[in-house]
Amino acid sequence: MVDWFRRTKKGLLGTEKKVIPDGLWIKCPNCSEYLYKRELDRNYWICTQCQYHFRISSDEYIKMLIDAEYEEFNRKIQSNDPLKFKDSKRYSDRLKNAKAKTGKYDAVVTVEGDLSKHRIVLCVMEFKFIGGSMGSVVGEKISRAIDRAREKKLPLIIVSSSGGARMQEGVLSLMQMAKTSAKLSQFHEEGGLYISILTDPTTGGTTASFAMLGDIIIAEPGALIGFAGPRVIKQTIGKDLPEGFQRSEFLMDKGFVDIICGRSELKRLVTRLLDFFIEND
Repeated sequence: MVDWFRRTKKGLLGTEKKVIPDGLWIKCPNCSEYLYKRELDRNYWICTQCQYHFRISSDEYIKMLIDAEYEEFNRKIQSNDPLKFKDSKRYSDRLKNAKAKTGKYDAVVTVEGDLSKHRIVLCVMEFKFIGGSMGSVVGEKISRAIDRAREKKLPLIIVSSSGGARMQEGVLSLMQMAKTSAKLSQFHEEGGLYISILTDPTTGGTTASFAMLGDIIIAEPGALIGFAGPRVIKQTIGKDLPEGFQRSEFLMDKGFVDIICGRSELKRLVTRLLDFFIEND
């Protein structure tokens, strides 16, 4: 009689339980819908139910924006841990682990290539490399990319995804805010076109410098954009924050963002902007 109550491997209707192979389906963190990974990839990693934009790698943005072949420059510049920073895990070890995880030498990739019919200089931040944090290498690579665009008279596009300045490099990291801003000022004075694309998240020192200095600022839907995080601000002022605070739509309403554009339309939009500004230059 005990056997009557013993659970079997069969389902409630007497059929074998179906096993979904790992890695084929992904749960949307916004609407909890289960999405087929291949379909999600074909849809630019945008949820088909709620349009939530998953975070994607720097390689995905390059593939999405650049037509075919491209030239990556200053690829192997890397930090030598100038402050010998020690935390719960040595900074030098974190750099090695991030490099192994992403295949990148630091948190930004800089390339030159064609977007539609336009030759451009493109910088794309890699959030998986220590949260896309901006250290001396990120600042140096972006500065050199700005110089390259200025010298070759090419449009500059920067795709930002960052938690802010890299604390393990202290003031050397904070110096990159002024450095990149000064380079962009020079680029602007010489008539250069800079399009800034903000993705989730774009925060801290990145926001307080090059990310918000574009001639045109484009943001992906729902991206977190700000300097201090919303929890820090709430604790500081002791008040509840407005709904949607520091999201793309909130910033556009306040005049900090020019255009909100879904990832699937991004290349088409940037092409139209380049067509307009270059043909009317």
